[in-house]
Amino acid sequence: MADFGGAELDAFRAEARDWLEANFPASLRADPEAATRAMTGGFKPTGDALTWKQRMAEKGWGCPTWPKQYGAGGLSAQEARVLQQEMDAAGAYNPMVGMGLSMFGPTLLEHGTEDQKQRHIPPIVRGELRWCQGYSEPGAGSDLASLQTKCEDAGDHWKVNGQKIWTSGAQWADWCFCLVRTDTSKKHEGISFVLIDMHQPGVETRPIRLIAGSSPFCETFFTDARVEKNDMVGPLNGGWTIGKRLLQHERSGQGGGRMTGGAKVSEIAKRYVGLDEKGRIADPDLRMRIARNEMDARAHALTVARAAAEAKGNVNPSATTSVMKNSGTWIGQTRAELLLEVMGHQGLGWDGEAFGKDELEAVRGWLSGKAWTIFGGSQEVQSNIVSKRILGLPDTTQSS
Repeated sequence: MADFGGAELDAFRAEARDWLEANFPASLRADPEAATRAMTGGFKPTGDALTWKQRMAEKGWGCPTWPKQYGAGGLSAQEARVLQQEMDAAGAYNPMVGMGLSMFGPTLLEHGTEDQKQRHIPPIVRGELRWCQGYSEPGAGSDLASLQTKCEDAGDHWKVNGQKIWTSGAQWADWCFCLVRTDTSKKHEGISFVLIDMHQPGVETRPIRLIAGSSPFCETFFTDARVEKNDMVGPLNGGWTIGKRLLQHERSGQGGGRMTGGAKVSEIAKRYVGLDEKGRIADPDLRMRIARNEMDARAHALTVARAAAEAKGNVNPSATTSVMKNSGTWIGQTRAELLLEVMGHQGLGWDGEAFGKDELEAVRGWLSGKAWTIFGGSQEVQSNIVSKRILGLPDTTQSS
């Protein structure tokens, strides 16, 4: 189907528009914070939010391009873009959020067995289970391949012992996709990719309170945790390739709209800074910097869309996501700095009736956003990947 339109695509647009009109609750249309709540780790929808989630689950449009055989939408990339356009126009949001949708699901569809797909993909499509990521360890952050969490053959199952850290949403998760060491004699070639049921005695999570006041990350401890034999994804000691592919999906999400989205700073600045005689932001220097940031965000979004289209059908990890991750996080951090500058002292509050909800969220967003250049692969690591795999520069650790 051609990307530029056609009768079939026009017919699908009409179908999507009519379905959204009939199924997206009117109460959520008037609730600008509904989408934000849906993305909160511990949020459980009720009322109209639950109704909307159930309707999207039945339609399969929460995972629009995944195969229909697993309950998903089975849409083409063009149809998925049209659906997103119509959802944006209706003020609708995707209630199926989390790592199962953005990271694990796409990876399992590429590398999992049919049995694994049948067991794990439908619950993600329906938004029934939450997933977390067991990668980083106290001694294995940027050098992830140094991980030591051990996975041993216990006969009819695998036995896992060790510790993970910065495990996002582990305290709410039902399952964990995890990199473990199954061969201590090798580094990269001694790692396997397993799926761990978080609801068992051998799993303990301890939330970590961050500077922004929230606790989205955890320390996670495995003590003789059980992994079924059919929950190892890919071959024994073949997890590093799968783990890298998943990181591609993660960095793609981090380089997308999560940091660069939100209300335009220019509109917020008009309220706080005021307008000149031509209706522009009164401070010309601030106006120029805000315009540059919003242009960078728009260019970044278009580049992400183009990279995604070019990567269609590529099952190998791509270094392009490292470019997008660095670009997106830099734009997002700059946006957060501008937002606080615009709000002035009102953007530096922590609590109290003197500050509005959006002002308190701005300072917390600014603080939490500092971590974006660290987790998911630090900015320095991404720059090394770009220099070696895209630019072909020599490894500086090697002698000339």
